[in-house]
Amino acid sequence: MTMRDIPQSSRQLAQAAITVSGLGKRVADASGELTILHGVDFTVQKAETLAIVGASGSGKSTLLGLLAGLDTPSEGKVVLDGVDIFALDEDGRAALRKEKLGFVFQSFQLLPHLTAVENVMLPLELAGDGAAREKAEAMLGRVGLSSRLKHYPKFLSGGEQQRVALARAFVTQPPLLLADEPTGSLDAATGESVIQLMFELNREHGSTLVLVTHDTHIAARCGRVITIAAGRLV
Repeated sequence: MTMRDIPQSSRQLAQAAITVSGLGKRVADASGELTILHGVDFTVQKAETLAIVGASGSGKSTLLGLLAGLDTPSEGKVVLDGVDIFALDEDGRAALRKEKLGFVFQSFQLLPHLTAVENVMLPLELAGDGAAREKAEAMLGRVGLSSRLKHYPKFLSGGEQQRVALARAFVTQPPLLLADEPTGSLDAATGESVIQLMFELNREHGSTLVLVTHDTHIAARCGRVITIAAGRLV
């Protein structure tokens, strides 16, 4: 399924990049049921930078997964760039992610059997881009890794792996970038360089950035901050 297959009724134009309405998530646990998110509502405008902060276990990473359609809610709605993502089936959500989303994970999520350039080429190849290698090499050059194109992840430092992950997230120039604790496994100096690069790329591409972080200094660099406590916005 491609975006052209999504019903027009689900593709109404909207000014907001993201609209979240009444979003809730519950899971079964030993006591019966655990509520992770309670009726969350917020809007993110196009080209805005937003930080989601909160203590460990507050529900912020669950919220980010729902924004990407990687998980399904118990109730509520997420509209990305005018598309109600949970009105789509899994194939439709995958097609939406491919065209509109870049995702940066704390654990990098690089494929170990692919080189740096091959990891960055992957989303372009999945999109059928015939210039995948050229674009991947250019983006890796942009993040300072021109000399590391043929290195496998195990031969790269943590900071280098995260820069490869950033290159992969930005190489398709998605209108929306989601980042889940992107510096959580890096030392302070390396984390600062990665965050600076992320904001530079975000400005260059004019994308919308939603960043989950526990670091208040990183959050302060965003245009807006929302806080989650015990699954609720405060």
